[in-house]
Amino acid sequence: MNHDQTPAPEGPLADGSRRSFVKQAGGLLGLALAPPLTGFADRLAGPATTLEGPTDLTLRINGTARTLRAEPRVTLLDALREYLDLTGTKKGCDHGQCGACTVLVDGRRVNSCLTLAVMTQGKEVTTIEGLAKGDDLHPMQEAFLKHDGFQCGYCTPGQIMSGVACVKEGHATSDDQCREWMSGNLCRCGAYPNIVAAVREVAGKA
Repeated sequence: MNHDQTPAPEGPLADGSRRSFVKQAGGLLGLALAPPLTGFADRLAGPATTLEGPTDLTLRINGTARTLRAEPRVTLLDALREYLDLTGTKKGCDHGQCGACTVLVDGRRVNSCLTLAVMTQGKEVTTIEGLAKGDDLHPMQEAFLKHDGFQCGYCTPGQIMSGVACVKEGHATSDDQCREWMSGNLCRCGAYPNIVAAVREVAGKA
């Protein structure tokens, strides 16, 4: 027979559930802390800057300032081909996987299909049209002609631009190294041995 006359507890633990009390207390603590954390995140993010609609852009292409009006989402590839009529740079996969659209930005090769035109303002963009000096071809162009480094020719502008960068980077000291550092440029015709020979010849004269 139970003679315990202790009165039942009142308050948060009246139902005998310590777990419920902990959950309630944790929720209140979270609400108390949430505003300061949110404010801190906003301060880290800083003021938002949004470009909407067509924007005036000035791009330096092959040593010449070119102006165009385009939406911020326009890629460098489309800016070159559709707005500036520089069609030497080719659109292949449009996903940065084939290298046909390779150009140089401040001397470094980039896939222009993955680069927004607005991001290249204030930088020097070099396309295949900017390699030759008047009637004098660039050494890489001459080497591609000499070694038949192309068949259909569609990938050739990107191959040449990557070849120029590859030599400048010092990544053409052997056939294997050249193939590795040119692997981002695909040739569906299979002219790889001739392409490597052309790049290696220019590297040997650099």
